[in-house]
Amino acid sequence: QAQLVESGGGLVQAGGSLRLSCRASRMITSVFNPITWGWYRQVPGKQREFIASISSTRTTNYRDSVQGRFTISRDNARKTVYLQMNSLKPEDTGVYYCNNAVAPGSWGEGTLVNVSS
Repeated sequence: QAQLVESGGGLVQAGGSLRLSCRASRMITSVFNPITWGWYRQVPGKQREFIASISSTRTTNYRDSVQGRFTISRDNARKTVYLQMNSLKPEDTGVYYCNNAVAPGSWGEGTLVNVSS
């Protein structure tokens, strides 16, 4: 079963940037490549919410609140999905996860993003 390993989170001031990575270890590229991958965010007491997705043809979709500030990308050779986060706001704070956007499997541990005002 694929193991999703998220990284790149941290503490940043409002207006700053972070680049998150999600590597699908134990997944062969022929399985990774066709998948539409998504990034999700969860804050305590709330349900996990969709942030962005990227299809195998690199069609992207974004949550309205991050449109124009976040960019999702993928590197199939590295089996890795990225989320470039610019102009960060305190409301972007949360634990970020990646997963198959169409048929989610097991969730990784996520990476914590903490944006201070």
